[in-house]
Amino acid sequence: MKAVIQRVSKASVTIDKNKVADIKNGLLILIGIVDEDTQEDITWLSKKIVNLRIFNDENNVMNTSLLDSNGDAIVVSQFTLQASTKKGNRPSYIKAAKPEVAIPLYENFIFQVEKDLGKKIQTGQFGADMQVELLNDGPVTIIIDSKNKN
Repeated sequence: MKAVIQRVSKASVTIDKNKVADIKNGLLILIGIVDEDTQEDITWLSKKIVNLRIFNDENNVMNTSLLDSNGDAIVVSQFTLQASTKKGNRPSYIKAAKPEVAIPLYENFIFQVEKDLGKKIQTGQFGADMQVELLNDGPVTIIIDSKNKN
C-alpha cells in the first residue's frame, strides 16, 4: 500500500461539480492499493500517518502529528500510485488491485484512520473522476510504502 501524504492548509474533493470533501488544516492522503495488501499494511500505515510529526510546534519546528494537532484528513483512492514506468512512456497499472480487492481495503483503511485519529475523516469516492484541490503547506509531501517498513 502506497500513500502520498501532503500537509495542507486547505483541501477539497469535487465530483460532478459537487464538493464531497473539504478541510482546512490537516492532511490529504492519496492511497494506492495492490492485491498483496493486508490488514497489517492498513494498521501499520494508518498509525504511521496519524503519528507522523510533520506539523509545526510552538517553536515552528516540525514536531507535532496530525493526532496532536487535532487536524483533519481527506483520504482519496488513487490507483495511479501503483504505476510502473519501467518500459516505454505509457504507465502500466497491472500492479493496482482490482475494485473487488481494493474497495474493501480502502474502506478498512478509512475506518482504521478514523479509529487511530479518534474522529471522522472525509473521503473521495472510489473509482470516481475527482478534482482534488489543495494548498500544500510548506510544501510538505511524504511518500510511504507499507512494503518498505523494515
